[in-house]
Amino acid sequence: MSEAISKKLLLQIVLVVAVLGAAFFGYRYWKSMQTRLPEGIASGNGRIEAKLVDAAAKESLRVKEILVDEGDLVEPGQVLVRLDTVTLDAQMAEAQAKVASAREHVAIAEAGIARIQSQIKLARIEVERNRKLVEERAGSQREYDISKTRLETTLAGLAEEEARLQSAKQEVIAAQDAVLAIKTRIDDATLTSPVRGRVLYRLAEVGEVVAPGGKVLTLVDLGDIYMEIFLPSEQATRAKIGAEARITVDHAPGRAAAGYVSFVSPEAQFTPKQVETKSEREKLMFRVKLKVPEELVASHIQQVKTGIRGVGYVRLDESAVWPAWLQNLIGPAVKKPETKP
Repeated sequence: MSEAISKKLLLQIVLVVAVLGAAFFGYRYWKSMQTRLPEGIASGNGRIEAKLVDAAAKESLRVKEILVDEGDLVEPGQVLVRLDTVTLDAQMAEAQAKVASAREHVAIAEAGIARIQSQIKLARIEVERNRKLVEERAGSQREYDISKTRLETTLAGLAEEEARLQSAKQEVIAAQDAVLAIKTRIDDATLTSPVRGRVLYRLAEVGEVVAPGGKVLTLVDLGDIYMEIFLPSEQATRAKIGAEARITVDHAPGRAAAGYVSFVSPEAQFTPKQVETKSEREKLMFRVKLKVPEELVASHIQQVKTGIRGVGYVRLDESAVWPAWLQNLIGPAVKKPETKP
């Protein structure tokens, strides 16, 4: 009797295990079908990336003031760093003094020309009067020759003053160019943001002297957010520039961002270690860049983080329909960008 009960209990256990196993594998199959991609859509692992922009000094100057810190959001044209321009200010004062001096030389030369022109006018009157006196035999030839020589000398003096005036004007132009050059250097000592982005690294502190080209800050350009995935050649050749794409991230399952294909590498390469398994890295793949539109980034600027891992999807066939779990979009779908002829 006890043997029959134990067999019955064992049978029940086996049935329960079989039912649970069938339910488990059935659930896994159902789950895989839910995330299965239809024909005409390819996918690859990647991470959210952005271009980096440096705020760097053009010449060796001391850091006077840093107006932002790591993590701050900055706008185009926003002042980020001010460098000390004491030396440049002194050079500017000297250059401006040279401009004033050159202009004074111009004024002196112009006054000299006006004086000589008056002398020439008088000398011509004397020459003409002496000529008439000689013709009328009322004056001497000697007086006529002297007045004529005086006129020629005065004309030569005018040419000399005019040359001096041109030289003074060139001095003014050169001095003004020097002022503009120093002003440009002073303007360059104020580092502004060229992009809308976020401060990633602060590489210098107030009081430090940075070398020419020395970086003070590194920014993440939030106007160029993208994900790079790697596709095998059969899929990469079907990926067109401007094709619709979807991007999902690991920390937000069930939501997707609309994007588009902005670049397909013309050359095959190995996929990076952080993207695929070792066996898949041994295959040559093509890099495909999926860009997130600027307007979508702008509307979620506080949530955008680079380095987050996820999956990128590309619609290879325009007739392919996105599965339901890729239609739950963050923001509207992206219109295909116009391609230049």
